[in-house]
Amino acid sequence: MQRLIDAFINSVRAFRRLAATETAFQQELMLLALALPAGWFISVSWRGYALLIGAVLLLIVVEVINTGLEAACDAISREFHIDIQLAKDCGSLAVLISILIAAGVWVIAVIERIAGAPI
Repeated sequence: MQRLIDAFINSVRAFRRLAATETAFQQELMLLALALPAGWFISVSWRGYALLIGAVLLLIVVEVINTGLEAACDAISREFHIDIQLAKDCGSLAVLISILIAAGVWVIAVIERIAGAPI
């Protein structure tokens, strides 16, 4: 049980640090705050609502992993290195892909709401 408590404390520490210092994370938290009520009005079912919020949470998860990857790379070296650049670029690509997934899910939900029926 102590391991779970320690893991929770570590997670809270990371959340606080990211929320205080990382602009992208702050923006995604604001997006989540807007998505919670907006998703309620846009979705046509509970499953749809869960998918909308899940897409935003996926984006946040990928951003957290990308930030951790960048921090690890910076801890190794702040000087240019082709492998470190690739690692950071891959993290950035993962964030971009998760943005596209989230945007696609939300666009489909809006179309379903406007059309009045699931696509």
